[in-house]
Formats: sequence, C-alpha cells, structure tokens
Amino acid sequence: MTSVRDLHKLLPAVLIWLMHFKFCRSHGEETTTVFYPDYDPASFSYEGIPQLCKKESNRNFRLWFIPPLYSIICFLGLVGNLLVILTSFYFKRLKTMTDVFLLNLSFADLLFSLSLPFWAANGMDEWVLGLVVCKAMHTIFKVSFYSSMFLLSLISVDRYFVIAKAVSAHRHRSQAMFLSKVSSAVIWVMAVIFSIPEMTYTTINNKTCTPYSGNSDKLRVSLQASQIVLAFVLPLLVMSVCYSSIVQTLCKARNFERNKAIKVILTVVSVFLVSQLPYNLVLIWITVVTATGGTKDCDYENRLLYATDVTQSVAFLRCCLNPFVYAFIGVKFRHDLLKLLKDFGCMSQERFFRYTCGKRRSSGATDTETSTTFSP
Repeated sequence: MTSVRDLHKLLPAVLIWLMHFKFCRSHGEETTTVFYPDYDPASFSYEGIPQLCKKESNRNFRLWFIPPLYSIICFLGLVGNLLVILTSFYFKRLKTMTDVFLLNLSFADLLFSLSLPFWAANGMDEWVLGLVVCKAMHTIFKVSFYSSMFLLSLISVDRYFVIAKAVSAHRHRSQAMFLSKVSSAVIWVMAVIFSIPEMTYTTINNKTCTPYSGNSDKLRVSLQASQIVLAFVLPLLVMSVCYSSIVQTLCKARNFERNKAIKVILTVVSVFLVSQLPYNLVLIWITVVTATGGTKDCDYENRLLYATDVTQSVAFLRCCLNPFVYAFIGVKFRHDLLKLLKDFGCMSQERFFRYTCGKRRSSGATDTETSTTFSP
C-alpha cells in the first residue's frame, strides 16, 4: 500500500497535471488550430531531404569482378618477379645500372603482389582484419606504387645516357654501380615518405578499409593531386623526353637492331600509358568533382565507382607486366632464364640447346654482355 509519506510526495504533481488538463480543455480549439493547420500527409514533399545513395550494384559487381582478376594478377606478379629476382642473384647479373633498377622494380612489384589478396578481401565483404592490416595494405600499395614509377623513370634516364650519350656513359662506367645503388635507396626512402598520409589517414569506415575517410575534402584533393603529379605526370614526362631522344638517336644509326629497339621502346611506353592513363584520368576527374563540392547524383556517383574499380584493376596489372616488358624481352635475360629452368630440372638439356643455340647463331652480336643496350 502507498504510505502517507508517498502520497505527500505525489500530491504536487497531481495538482499540476489537473491544472494543465483543465487549461487544455478550455483552450482546445485554439491549440488544435495552432499546431495542426490543415495537415495532409499525402501532400508532404521530401524534396531537399538528403537520401541514402544505394550502392548494392557496385558491391555485387566487385564480388564477381575483383576476386578472379586480382588472383590472376597476383599469380603472374609473383611468378614473373620471383623469376627476375632468382635469375639476377643466381647468375650475379648486377653489372649495369639498369640491372640494379630492374631488381628493385621486381622487389616493389613482388611486394605489391603479396598485398593483392587483402585488396580482394576488402572488395568482397566487410573488413574484418583490423585497422593495422588495413593501414599496412594501403601503405604497401603506395610504397610500391611510388617506387615503381620512380624506378621506371630512372630506367629511361639510364637508357638515354647509354644510347644517346654513349661516350660520356662509358667514361663514368666505374661510378655507375655505386650511383645506381644510392639512387635506388633514395627512391625507397622517398616512396615511404610520400606514403605517410596512407599510414596516417587510412581507417575503417562502414566496415570497409578506406583511405582519407572522414577527413576534409581539401586534404583529399591535395593528396590526390600530389599523387597524380608525382607518380604519373612526372614519370610520363621523363620517359617521353628520354625515349624520344633515344628514338632520334636510333633513327640516325644504321645498326640492324635499330627497328627492334624502337619497337621495344614503343611497347614500353604503350604498356605504361594503357595501364596508368585510364586510372589517372578517372582520379583527376574525381579530384575535380571533390574540389567543386562533390555530387548529389547517386547514379553519377555509382558510375564513378565503377570507373574507379575497372581502371584501378588495369593499373594493378603493372606488377605482372613489368617483368615481361623490361626483363624477359632482353636476349641476355631470356638466355639466363632458360638456363635457370634447366639447372632446376624444369627443362631438358636438349630443349635448352634447341631454344638457345639457333637463336644465338642468328643474333650474333646481340648475345654479348651489352645485349640489353637497346633494350628499355
């Protein structure tokens, strides 16, 4: 039962409620008129109220597109780059600047290939591997990305001096190896420095591992713009200047290897443009859209996501294409690779001589230690 003390406490609240009820009954019509002025639910407009953009179609697209493609890239990248690394160490072929740069390029692409399963996991389902692995995945991508682009630029510069400036390059040949090792170390340090934003701002947002999520648009625009300039525009400019000068020098020469060398250079530039240009064009457009305040069109935003997924996957192909374009295309490296397979029991002695002896007799001077002179 309620005690007298409890009734004493409830009495003021009951009096206030009775006064409020009496006031509402005496002013009911006025209150109804003020707070419910001819309200029609059917006439309510949702215009101006932000609605959630559905991205289920993009998620479904990633489920069937990313895993098989990334698996192929990962396998080819691991096999190709491991063969380059094994051949370089097994035959001790680090005798030129390009050899050193190719070895570092293979390490960078191998590092990125090892991170591709995590990229596939991020595209398939929610991220469950924690923030540390999330940051590591994006950081490894940026380190390998920057180092690869810088190394490709240095390879073109070295080929320029060897071919277009052959006299001065031969004069400083004794210093070339030391310079190549120092420049490679500097490139790795620069790649790590430029990847610091990935280490800092990558986070898990909506159960997805995402870079720059939750940060200001100004920061996102500045970081994306710096990536475009440093990792695409600058390498493209260096490669264009160097390889165009090399082609001019080769056109003046009367060497029977000239046409083959020009085709190699065109292949190198074409692979770079096909793999990197589409992704960077999409990235430039996304940066412009972000800088101008973003978009409220859900269909347009989904189309940008589709374009990003496709062009980024094509850009990822670089890690498995570089060994074929820069290493396997050289006569000396192909011979070393076949000899490596023979020594490891993957190829018979008879087949090895069939693949090497006939080509060596027909190629003549191309099988010397300088057979990669006209290679990229």
